[in-house]
Amino acid sequence: MSLPLAPISRQVWEQKYRFAPSPRETETGVEDMWHRVAKAAASVEKPDDRGLWQARFLDAMSDFQFIPAGRILAGAGTGRAVTLFNCFVMGEIEDDMASIFDNVKEAALTMQQGGGIGHDFSTLRPKGAPVKGVGADASGPVSFMNVWDAMCRTIKSAGSRRGAMMGTLSCDHPDIEAFIDAKADPDKLRMFNLSVLVTDAFMDAVAEDADWPLCFGGVHYRTVPARALWDKIMHSAYDYAEPGVIFIDRVNQRNKLAYCEAIHATNPCGEQPLPPYGACLLGSVNLATLVDRPFTDKAALNEDRLAELARTAVRLLDNVIDISGYPLKAQAEEAKAKRRLGIGVTGLADALILCGKQYGTDEAVKLAAHWMSLVQYNAYMASTDLAAEKGSFALFDPEKYLATEGAQDLPTDVRRAIGEKGLRNGLLTSVAPTGTISIIANNVSSGIEPVFDFSYRRRILRDDGTADEECVEDFAYRLFREKFGADAALPECFVRAPDLHPHQHLAMQAALQPHVDAAISKTINCAKDIAFNDFKDIYTHAYETGLKGCTVYRPNPVTGAVLSSVDGEGERPEATEARARPQQQSLELTAPAPERGQGSGEVVYMSAPLERDAALPGYTYKLRWPGSGHAIYVTINDIIQDGRRRPFEIFINSKNLEHYAWTVALTRMISAVFRRGGDVSFVVEELKDVFDPRGGHWVDGRYVPSLLAAIGEVIERHMIDIGFIQREEEAEPGFLQKAAGARVGQSGGSEKLFCPQCGRPSMLYQEGCLICRDCGYSSCG
Repeated sequence: MSLPLAPISRQVWEQKYRFAPSPRETETGVEDMWHRVAKAAASVEKPDDRGLWQARFLDAMSDFQFIPAGRILAGAGTGRAVTLFNCFVMGEIEDDMASIFDNVKEAALTMQQGGGIGHDFSTLRPKGAPVKGVGADASGPVSFMNVWDAMCRTIKSAGSRRGAMMGTLSCDHPDIEAFIDAKADPDKLRMFNLSVLVTDAFMDAVAEDADWPLCFGGVHYRTVPARALWDKIMHSAYDYAEPGVIFIDRVNQRNKLAYCEAIHATNPCGEQPLPPYGACLLGSVNLATLVDRPFTDKAALNEDRLAELARTAVRLLDNVIDISGYPLKAQAEEAKAKRRLGIGVTGLADALILCGKQYGTDEAVKLAAHWMSLVQYNAYMASTDLAAEKGSFALFDPEKYLATEGAQDLPTDVRRAIGEKGLRNGLLTSVAPTGTISIIANNVSSGIEPVFDFSYRRRILRDDGTADEECVEDFAYRLFREKFGADAALPECFVRAPDLHPHQHLAMQAALQPHVDAAISKTINCAKDIAFNDFKDIYTHAYETGLKGCTVYRPNPVTGAVLSSVDGEGERPEATEARARPQQQSLELTAPAPERGQGSGEVVYMSAPLERDAALPGYTYKLRWPGSGHAIYVTINDIIQDGRRRPFEIFINSKNLEHYAWTVALTRMISAVFRRGGDVSFVVEELKDVFDPRGGHWVDGRYVPSLLAAIGEVIERHMIDIGFIQREEEAEPGFLQKAAGARVGQSGGSEKLFCPQCGRPSMLYQEGCLICRDCGYSSCG
């Protein structure tokens, strides 16, 4: 079941994954990419078998049925010095200066090759603790995290892929409260996602309303009420989506490799809890492409094909371990010692729709869990066969492996096969964010997320530089319209994420988790007006249902916006920067948020333009300038924001072609300034200060030094008339402090996030990532 490649899919593929080393060698379509990846993955097979496996790998990827992760698609077979692993957890940071900066260096080298990183900072002594031998006090882990943040900004500025880092801290660390508050400051730790490592003992203390000791290195620093600390974490998540929580005891208890590793951190999006120097190699089976007879009573997913794809995926990704580059030797050793994989699914919501099942219902939850169980079963059986052929992973110990809590739940015949044949890969399943690879696969629903919206308008850039708007449609929705026509009523199975209750999200996540070795990246989108106690209940419920972590996003005055105004009383900003938190079924982590604009004093300027409504109110002013044979018409249109009218765009027109070039340039620049929000009254003063070297003119009894100054006076009069500024004699100190500039636009009662790449209000939260529906930007890279 296939559809012609949608324009957005083609555009994102060209931007992110097409290999174009030269005009003669440029890939012309996704088929070229599949051939490149299949050939590279098959290159480690025996010479006589390479053609066979290349064909099988190609068949698996055709029609986007199996989609390797983005780093594989972009790098495999290119000869570039890049890693094919998406993310890493770095080594343990020892509590001394040499180790701290050695780790910064290793992180920089890893990011340089395109890998995101996770770090646990619980090993660093708290702020104020004595540093023996130098007579100084420690600055604390949060302070040192700023060093990583600065490094990540520098690495990001040198390449096209944004940096991504996860920082974790134990819930009993003496600096835990500073860690929780760290990202309340919109200038701090912008390249980090933060998550608290929450233990079972802490959750018990919360339930019992007991005291909680904060300790480091065997030294007790102080005691706090456990419930108060939990509420502090929850309030921060409610207000600005930081920090997340990882139920770290459960992560380690359920780990099938617990006998040979301990985990204290995850990759930036949280779907992979990893030991020091661990790496995640990812790929997803696209369930939406596997449904036979869609929209009929006989619709069903082709389970035989699902099994075949899962088995082929194991071999393909296992081979990638051997062809990938590694930024550090320790990473290569760790990857090859355990050969962990992360095979997951995407297009789940679309597959359910094609089968007539409504996301969030008991029937849909059971069906989704069944499909994931087939992925897990066949992945493990393929790995045992591969072990018989090529050998088990180096640290495989069948007795210890099968004795772990995580392995106890594997099907009996899988456990038997592991005991008899061995196991090629230490871990096999994970559900990762699939933002951009889902887009290039004809916009299928992402990962296990519900469909966020079925249809929307998107601006498409053409090869000639022009732009058009086209309708972008969800895969299942597009297929339905093609089959039944544009006027056909949608069945009840078409349900969107905003229509679901948070517990329906959790139910889906909890049903799949038993069949996922690592974790599930997912975001539970909540209504803005959800009560705090109901919000907090989601996290508690996630713990009670056995999840390894939880990420919830609630639109709020902080998360998802840029600071718009602050009064002199020091009240909470009306809005601050957006941040991507992954809601994973097994962890909740996030990817760094888009960077905010730069502020000065009490006015902070936007880094993304305001949204334009379809129709704007405005005025046109006629300006006569001596020496010009034609009048100049200045049109200024406004928007209404927070109940206040403000200039949005300007047009300057005249039949006098002498002024054409600079008036066009002027209108574009001034409009761009207006759309950035904040205090834009400075435009008036800048224009009024321009003097024409040929001399100005007397206009209406006043000397005006230049035509630009006259235009500045027109803009000033307009700003006064609409109430944006007051006349000078009426002005009060600080009257510009209320200048609007929120990055969250309001339309019909719903909030819109603006993309940092294209500037359009098309961002949404999925799988812990901010994804732009308009240009394909993803905060997770």
